[in-house]
Amino acid sequence: MITKYASRGGFRWGWAVGAVITIVVAVAVTFLQLHTHRSKPCNCAQDVNKYDGIVEHCCCDYETVDRLNEEVLHPLLQELVNTAFFRYFKVKLWCDCPFWLDDGMCHLRDCSVCECPENEFPESFKKPPGHSLQVDGLVCQERKPEAVVDHTLDAKSFRAWKVVDNPWTNDDETDNEEMTYVNLQLNPERYTGYTGPSARRIWDAIYTENCPKYPDGEFCPEKKILYKLMSGLHSSISVHIAANYLLDEVRNLWGRNLTLLHDRVLRYPDRVKNLYFTFLFVLRAVMKAADYLEQAEYDTGNPEDDLKTKSLMRQILYHHKLQVACPIPFDEAKLWKSQSEPGMKKQIQNQFRNISALMDCVGCEKCRLWGKLQILGLGTALKILFSDNDRDDLGDTVQLQQNEVIALINLLHKLSESIKFVPEMQVIPRHIADSSGGSGLWRRIRALIVKRT
Repeated sequence: MITKYASRGGFRWGWAVGAVITIVVAVAVTFLQLHTHRSKPCNCAQDVNKYDGIVEHCCCDYETVDRLNEEVLHPLLQELVNTAFFRYFKVKLWCDCPFWLDDGMCHLRDCSVCECPENEFPESFKKPPGHSLQVDGLVCQERKPEAVVDHTLDAKSFRAWKVVDNPWTNDDETDNEEMTYVNLQLNPERYTGYTGPSARRIWDAIYTENCPKYPDGEFCPEKKILYKLMSGLHSSISVHIAANYLLDEVRNLWGRNLTLLHDRVLRYPDRVKNLYFTFLFVLRAVMKAADYLEQAEYDTGNPEDDLKTKSLMRQILYHHKLQVACPIPFDEAKLWKSQSEPGMKKQIQNQFRNISALMDCVGCEKCRLWGKLQILGLGTALKILFSDNDRDDLGDTVQLQQNEVIALINLLHKLSESIKFVPEMQVIPRHIADSSGGSGLWRRIRALIVKRT
């Protein structure tokens, strides 16, 4: 009996040791796989992790764009959008969808924008000058780090700025009715849970009805521009969602979703290329408006913060590295030379206005906010670059209003962030691209251990 019992005990101990060895070997194999994938770029999507040469239809190469963005543009834009002037955006969030019955606003917490006390806004945005802005202390009335909204508006907030409507966008920018101010710092562009048929319906309407993808070599570049701009903006939005994703709702854990980034952007070379194109297009608009933006009045009632805003703006507009390496990011002078399409510019303008109107159909309040801001920013870039003058600056033919400039700079910052994220996250290990691989390996190990014990 003792011999038989010892034999069974040794048998069980043998299987236990075998299970431990199996686990150790599996861990070692997994480590080697991870190391191999980290040291070698992924071959999926035709090795799209490296981009060389000139960005299509632009005047700068990918390597130069990455370097200038890393060394110059992103650090300056990051500071600029944190200033009081560029922190607040005026927007009309509550409009009926003009194309179909509204699905209703999303009820997820991260979709919403909460209203907060008016003392969190620059006094000069609401009242005559004489009150200084408290740069810090921005706390929502519900103690949630979400949005800050104020319904109080005053025409005096736009002193020294032209009150004009943007012909490229659907919203009447001169109409203050039902407009609210939103603190963009407390409403980051990130994952909100807004997915499914409602979200797909918006993008389908944008691409199929307003900016179709024309075949290469068959159409003039003017017809492709709107598609490339919207594709680039779409890529940027996807990058921000993946870079700031809700990984665990219970623990409110946020982080990077590399699988989502790969599936939505990195595996498609044209989406990455269009992101760079849109960035250079908007950067060119900012540089073309340099004289206008330098002389503009950035008044929030806080002299120190306003001086910082003007200084940062000048550094972006006239930075030596940018002027030398990429003086004309996009050459709009090459467009509109053909007389075969006399109404093409008007057609593109009407299509973009339709896209702008589609933002009222977005069923997520925070998504609608960032959609409207970035579409207004892109519409402002189109307004600057596609004005009727052939000069290298705006001259007196184009007037910009405060909200357009805020949208333009915030859009450039968002694109700059995306351009910065993409090189950091381009080399994706194969085990991440195949999201089922790792979990399947451990399931097999656990099944083996359970079976043997």
